[in-house]
Amino acid sequence: MADKQDHGLHKLSAAGVLITLGIIFGDIGTSPIYVLKAIMNMATGGNHAITDDLILGGVSCVFWTLTIIVTIKYVILALNADNKGEGGIFALYAIVRRYKAKWTIIPALIGCASLMADGFITPPISISSAIEGLNILYPNIQTVPIVIAILIGIFMAQQFGTNKIGNAFGPIMLVWFTMIGVLGFTQILKYPQVFKALNPMYAINLVIHYPGGIWFLGAVFLCSTGGEALYSDLGHCGKQNIRVSWTFVKIALLLSYFGQAAFIINNKGMDFDKISPFYAVMPDWFLKVGIGIATLATIIASQALISGCFTLVNEAMKLKLWPNQKIIYPTIVQGQIYIPFINWLLFFGCLTVVLIFKESSKMEAAYGLAISLNMIMTTSLLTYFMYVKRQPKYLIWGFFAFFMWIEFTFLTANLSKFSHGGWFAILIAAVIFGLMYLFKEGKKLRNKHIEFVEIKDYLDDIVDLQNDLTIPKEATNLVFMCNANDKKHIDSNIIYSIFRKKPKRADTYWFVHVDITSEPYGASYYVETIIPKKCFFIRLKFGFKVEHKVHVMFTKIVEDMEKRSEIDLLSHYPSLRKHGYPADFKYVILNSKVSIDNKLNPLEQFLIKSYNLIKSISLPAEEDFGLEKTNCRVENVPIRIAQKTHIEIHRED
Repeated sequence: MADKQDHGLHKLSAAGVLITLGIIFGDIGTSPIYVLKAIMNMATGGNHAITDDLILGGVSCVFWTLTIIVTIKYVILALNADNKGEGGIFALYAIVRRYKAKWTIIPALIGCASLMADGFITPPISISSAIEGLNILYPNIQTVPIVIAILIGIFMAQQFGTNKIGNAFGPIMLVWFTMIGVLGFTQILKYPQVFKALNPMYAINLVIHYPGGIWFLGAVFLCSTGGEALYSDLGHCGKQNIRVSWTFVKIALLLSYFGQAAFIINNKGMDFDKISPFYAVMPDWFLKVGIGIATLATIIASQALISGCFTLVNEAMKLKLWPNQKIIYPTIVQGQIYIPFINWLLFFGCLTVVLIFKESSKMEAAYGLAISLNMIMTTSLLTYFMYVKRQPKYLIWGFFAFFMWIEFTFLTANLSKFSHGGWFAILIAAVIFGLMYLFKEGKKLRNKHIEFVEIKDYLDDIVDLQNDLTIPKEATNLVFMCNANDKKHIDSNIIYSIFRKKPKRADTYWFVHVDITSEPYGASYYVETIIPKKCFFIRLKFGFKVEHKVHVMFTKIVEDMEKRSEIDLLSHYPSLRKHGYPADFKYVILNSKVSIDNKLNPLEQFLIKSYNLIKSISLPAEEDFGLEKTNCRVENVPIRIAQKTHIEIHRED
């Protein structure tokens, strides 16, 4: 049985391009609000004059960063490294892990952690930079309460989904990009010489010859944040829609950047500490409208990033890299999910950023460091992807050397931000990485020592138990969720539960194993008969983006088996069978606990305790599998991951 879903491989269309504008380009599209302002803040902070060479060098760096990092790496190369139409760090990891390279998990985890850290900073900096435009009209206005109010509204709205208002995202972003392009173009007409900055020598001279020039790359790098979203959201829009829309977006961005640069060069005497060059290019009569559109654009950018974090965490859960969380599907739109725990974690993180840094200019100091790590991780996985796809070695090493050189240079420049706020992003990323790594290693240690036994050794025991009428019947059909993935073996804990803990007699035993595959979509199953009409093994396979509702799937499976006359779904109790009542089913989930008689070394103790602590925030297994609580039994059973503690004891007469 296959679950055929729309994989988001949308063909190129005007509607697809418009949707893409609303979903993907919010973060990178709102960067012009603060990038050139950040470059000038670095200059004035270092007591450097605002010169033509500085501005032309800065905008030249922006142009080549957008061209090399975003256009070449992501739009041209990364979009081809898709997993059945899906993109992003985990989709890429799901491809390369098939080749048994264990090291690939580290860049995948670092990439995920850095993207999550980005989720704590992007909404505050984007919204703050837009709202601070009000300072031009109302110099004494307090922007922090307004930013907090908007953040509360955004995060409160997540639980209702964005199906209705989401239809407006594309048109609003179209208006946004048109607006910034036109505003920039009007300034370029006044100083067309600004296009000299297309010459890469202006960028090279800034970095090499300008005092402390390399550190300006930390501000320049902000123009590329959001580039990862082009790859992560591949499955929602399709590569052709992304590539076509990026052409329009890049033109609009460059017009805005070059227009701001032209304005700054023509107005060096203006106090840019009080007015951002982004808002300075707006005519006075248009300022209120411009601030309103900018605010809407930053809200859309924040919404897109939050949704991206939900998707990222959902993929991590399916790949067993994060404890299971409650997932809500607020609308019928495919891929639109809401994870309450992550939503409010992000909210309090964003609130903390606003309260600590208050102004967007100070948030810029914390922004970019974590995302530069993410780009390096993506480069490492893309290199290995090229290797396993047998690309020519000169291309592989050329790609690796070139982009590692570029991105490590940006990382070096961003390190200057560490003491000015970059520590916050790195701290968040480090905590998330640590939690994911400890969860993975603890689960690995636990699973490594789950014992399996050959089920053939217990077939007679099962039959005898089924025929032993002195034992009260637990259920007509008893369904165990198992780790064993073939009909020849079964978890020793299941045998322990059936025969030793409290004998569980049933007419039919079912052993269900769930596999999460490296494919993003699809659902299938197969059935193995262990004892005809008495005992079955079922293996369920889900794509890592598919909602694995085991109860729903299992119900469909047994109905299909009844049609094939493999089972009898009528009640086995004569009085109920007479009236056509269906047979009863009961699920059993075994919650394995480390046995108290284990003697663990300090590292194993730390891993197990960390795993149990992280697991405590996890969704209960019965909810994760979509099982009815009234029809489910959860048992604690012991597992041993070390030899029993040996104690000598003698009986006294």
